[in-house]
Amino acid sequence: MPKNNNGYPSNLYAWTTVVILMIAYVLSFIDRQILNLLVEPIRRDLVISDTQMSLLMGLSFALFYTICGIPLGRLADTKSRRGLIAVGVLFWSAATAACGMAKLYWQFLICRIGVGVGEAALSPAAYSLIADSFPPERRATAISVYSMGVYLGSGLAFLLGGLVIKFASAQGDVILPVIGHVRPWQLIFLILGAAGVLFTLLMLAVREPARRGVGAGVAVPLAEVGRYIRSNRRTVLCHNFGFAGLAFAGYGSGAWIPTFYIRTYGWDAGQVGIVYGSIVAVFGCLGIVFGGRLADWMAKRGRSDANMRVGLIAALGALPFVVSFPLLDNAVMVSVLMAPTVFFLSMPFGVAPAAIQEIMPNSMRGQASAIYLFVITLIGLGLGPTAVALVTDFVFASDQALRYSLLIVTALAVVSSIILLWMGLKPYRDSLQRLQQWAPEPGSAAAGAQLKTV
Repeated sequence: MPKNNNGYPSNLYAWTTVVILMIAYVLSFIDRQILNLLVEPIRRDLVISDTQMSLLMGLSFALFYTICGIPLGRLADTKSRRGLIAVGVLFWSAATAACGMAKLYWQFLICRIGVGVGEAALSPAAYSLIADSFPPERRATAISVYSMGVYLGSGLAFLLGGLVIKFASAQGDVILPVIGHVRPWQLIFLILGAAGVLFTLLMLAVREPARRGVGAGVAVPLAEVGRYIRSNRRTVLCHNFGFAGLAFAGYGSGAWIPTFYIRTYGWDAGQVGIVYGSIVAVFGCLGIVFGGRLADWMAKRGRSDANMRVGLIAALGALPFVVSFPLLDNAVMVSVLMAPTVFFLSMPFGVAPAAIQEIMPNSMRGQASAIYLFVITLIGLGLGPTAVALVTDFVFASDQALRYSLLIVTALAVVSSIILLWMGLKPYRDSLQRLQQWAPEPGSAAAGAQLKTV
């Protein structure tokens, strides 16, 4: 592999890797988020409530995504990261296609669990690949570009989903060879599954960079990983739970905003998909890349806590918008306010994983990333959509009160993030200093490894 950048892969190889991994992330988020646009037809065909629907949207996926993420993160620290991602894409794509053949609620639930298991293989391995492809002063931007997949995928899920729904609904039910009679929403899942299987061929263009940094190339026992994380527990807790609050607000609102438009303003799914999908794709990508660039800019000017600080700035910026858009009676004004809401809520999710790469030895990055993903996914995706649904179903007991559920849940989540991220700034700086003195425990398999500077 051609190299420059002080031994790192060349810019061409490094950015090719980022773009391919970002496409994988786009596919994963389309598969995971398309459900948010299909609430009404799936509820109708499966005869289920908002709360049951929220379990399909969130907890069924998130629980197994998080449980499987930690062992898969350990594999990312020791095995082929490219191979791990390719297998994961195949698995989640097959499970997505299976969602399109589900006839009963429990069948759909199991398929969504399969999607979560497969997608758990992607990000810990991707973060590790990118961190070994770029020097530290460029990592936040590179990881932010990869993380654009969240918003490109979510936006495309709504945008293309809205267009496909309009087309498929006009055509009505279809008869497919072997599978037989399928509804329009089922056809969408089948198409997405097939696209993911084809994508795996593109993974052949990814090359494994050399593992670099403190602890690179050594196998670290689980007990030692636990000791290191405990020694940085204040940083890890404030980081993980601070960013999880923003994920809770983002996933919780994102899951129900399409339905909010439909119930409150009488829009149809196609219209919501085009408008909201465009906002998410454009302003989500702008926000996450801006966050990465801002963090790198701040770091070059001496802010060692830049990644955490950008998260705090994003939370402060999001707060006035999440408390105002649900209360407006004009759908156009809601859409105008949705742009800065999405921008600020997207800003942290390139810098958050970049922060993990900066404070962890190389041999622990995949596992630490998996723990971070465990927390933000279980809290954000697992509980966020369900929290909104529970407030709607059991506090207000009215589908038309969804706007107030969105307001309460997202505002509380963002305020909690502001507090935790502010509390985490100093511990994060301390963890950066502590990393430079880290050495494996005497007697461990990694104890003889030579330390390198990140």
